Amino acid sequence: MTSRHPSADLVDLIVEQWGRERPDLDTGSIRVLGRLHRCDLRYQALVSEVLGRYNLTTAAFDVLASLRRSGPTYRRTAGELAQIGLITTGGLTQRIDRLVSAGLVRRTKDENDRRIVYIELTKKGHELIDRVVEIHFSAQERMLSALSRPERLQLGRLLARLEVSLEVFEHLRDEEEAHSGA
Repeated sequence: MTSRHPSADLVDLIVEQWGRERPDLDTGSIRVLGRLHRCDLRYQALVSEVLGRYNLTTAAFDVLASLRRSGPTYRRTAGELAQIGLITTGGLTQRIDRLVSAGLVRRTKDENDRRIVYIELTKKGHELIDRVVEIHFSAQERMLSALSRPERLQLGRLLARLEVSLEVFEHLRDEEEAHSGA
């Protein structure tokens, strides 16, 4: 193994190894995306640990938090939840079913159009999400404690730009696939 700088991390080692084995490849993207991946794995584990104390998954938390953020009446349709939250539509019905069983949300029909079904926080769900978000945001603040306020703002702006870059990549990839007949 090569001797590395004391502040080097696994990503630096991976880039160094690829540089040695395949110097023809530009592996600089690993410095960003590899670290982002490693941070996400660690973040998900930490958040799951906090939420697990309240028998919540990150998916259940996202549903409850989306409903709580929506303001009075604390209800939305499943489609609206998918649009306003960090929620994907896949498996949403099953997540809602579990939250209904736990007494945290209920389904209600629209008074004027019975085809419209709302997912609504119950009193129990409202109290739980209010308690959990305080702990969640406090934990997130501690997770970011090594970054100054300006660094956090800068990182937030850069990550927003990264998300746009990934969306552009997806769009271009989809266009290429459509044109290639794949």
